[in-house]
Amino acid sequence: MPDLPELAASFTAALQDAGIAVGPDRTRSFARAVTVLAPSTTRELRHCALATLVSEREQIEPFDAVFRQVFGARADSPVQRGQPGDPTRDLLNTVPGRVPGTRPGTADRHREAGPQSGKAPVPLAASPLDRLAGRDFAELSPEELTRLSQAMHTLVLRTPTRPSRRHRTAQRGARIDVRRTLSASRRTGGYPLRLRRFVPRTRPRDLVVLCDISGSMEPYARAMLQLLYCASRASRAEVFTFATRLTRLTPVLRRSGPDDALAQAGRAAPDWSGGTRIADCLAEFNERFGRRGMAHGAVIAIISDGWDTGAPADLATHMARLSRVAYRVVWVNPRTASPRYRPLVGGMAAALPYCDAVVSAHSLAALDDFTAALSAPRRRR
Repeated sequence: MPDLPELAASFTAALQDAGIAVGPDRTRSFARAVTVLAPSTTRELRHCALATLVSEREQIEPFDAVFRQVFGARADSPVQRGQPGDPTRDLLNTVPGRVPGTRPGTADRHREAGPQSGKAPVPLAASPLDRLAGRDFAELSPEELTRLSQAMHTLVLRTPTRPSRRHRTAQRGARIDVRRTLSASRRTGGYPLRLRRFVPRTRPRDLVVLCDISGSMEPYARAMLQLLYCASRASRAEVFTFATRLTRLTPVLRRSGPDDALAQAGRAAPDWSGGTRIADCLAEFNERFGRRGMAHGAVIAIISDGWDTGAPADLATHMARLSRVAYRVVWVNPRTASPRYRPLVGGMAAALPYCDAVVSAHSLAALDDFTAALSAPRRRR
């Protein structure tokens, strides 16, 4: 039986597969709610999940289907609630994070000895995922990065919507659907008593991620590759890496699983941990891909610390060209997490005027700012 972090990760992953957007922040909120409230019935556990994981009324029906599939939950009758036969009581054993059938730990002994000793129950410590959420990616060991990979796989990168060429019927629209109006008028003797209208459909904007894999970004390379794998799973997402050359990783990441994709991505980028030529790589992207329409109206995310061996003026020129065709440019710099950071590096100073947002994304908790920056509307520069 999995512990609470694994249980929350598998449950939210199943919700994600069912079409319910659940990010790392909501996964942590669900695990924290179970830890604090210690639900003893299926009904209480469902209420914890509803309050932390569901944001729209339309999501309740698919949520209940996933809940029954994951927990085997049935509507618990009054005689069963809290009894030993309750599946949720057996699953959590009334202590969040405790695996049934194991010996009670220190926190369990304090909870059981609470009424006799007269002391207040000692709350459980935070889950391993919560303890790692605020730590810098560069400080994590390979084992800890592997532990975070489950939460990274539930990450959803959303972009703003754009009007599509297709239309859909609506009660109130700016344009009249003449074909449907005339078709409906045949039922009323040829008189169009009711005007049919339509509005354009919307679809998410394209997402393009360019990740710096040079030597200065090596401490964050493993975590950033996990982030790139999540980006490749988003609809219409393109992934590139760059150091001394530009490498397109989208086909590699899409046709492989997470572990194989990361290994193949490392082999596909021969300039791993090399020098940095951001201006040249941006120029190549603009010429080979941007002019073909990949960057037009798209959200561009550049992951780099700004260290560049080229001239800052060249980087400013290519950033200006990119910003004119892109809908939004988000620069991800893990170094900005330090309060002493100043954009004094030539490359970062040259690119800053053409960025709509600059975020750190140096930890799992900081990825919330990154996802918010991607989905934010465009601002006037």
